[in-house]
Amino acid sequence: MDRIKHAFASKHNLLNTYFTAGYPSLHDTLPLAEALVGAGADILEIGMPFSDPLADGPVIQGSSTVALANGMNLPVLFAQLQGLRAAVPDAPVLLMGYLNPVMQFGVEEFCRQAAAVGVDGLILPDLPLDEYEETYQPIFQKHGLKAVFLITPQTSAERIRRLDDLSEAFLYLVSGPGTTGGTTPTDVPAQQEYFERIAGMKLRNPRLIGFGIANKSGFDQACQHAEGAIIGSALIQALKDVDDAPAAAARFVRGIKQA
Repeated sequence: MDRIKHAFASKHNLLNTYFTAGYPSLHDTLPLAEALVGAGADILEIGMPFSDPLADGPVIQGSSTVALANGMNLPVLFAQLQGLRAAVPDAPVLLMGYLNPVMQFGVEEFCRQAAAVGVDGLILPDLPLDEYEETYQPIFQKHGLKAVFLITPQTSAERIRRLDDLSEAFLYLVSGPGTTGGTTPTDVPAQQEYFERIAGMKLRNPRLIGFGIANKSGFDQACQHAEGAIIGSALIQALKDVDDAPAAAARFVRGIKQA
């Protein structure tokens, strides 16, 4: 079953929650996944911690540092994810990270193990598009993994069309300049024009908006311009220094999705 397509076909105002594997504690990955979906998260984006996460702001960078110190790495993550589909049978699950660790692991083996545990797609922001199309797309497709690509306000119309043609999942609209966890852009008219411009292109794939969305108000605003939104840094912040991370995650999601 294509869980990503099913989610977009059957639901509106989707919430994609990002959390870093191995944070706040090494063995929180599956309990957090189960808690987030149980509270109403529609898509899970599990971050693979990396020492130099270029697209991530200080909150997610900090969580990666903690997770790496806790002992998280790709072999540990794949071992933990053996129980993924028992914990969350139906929710789409994406792995988000950077190309260097994936290449060190071996792209083919990485995709094989990701598919074997039930991962649906990958977000690799630093994967060059030409390399994806020429080298990696056949490997992704062989293992049934969907690539998710990022679009920014500076992305040309030509490139957006190309990303839309190559994607089999959804398009990740970066809400503005900067890294994850940034503040809401002050130039609201420019952001509005950006969202309207993308909507006017009548792209084939659905869209989720991310970067800088931290609360219900921001989530609701994003859903006016796309099929849903991605929240990461605010969730990570909510997990800091808590006694029960899954309970804190569930409270956070309920606060976003409440009517």
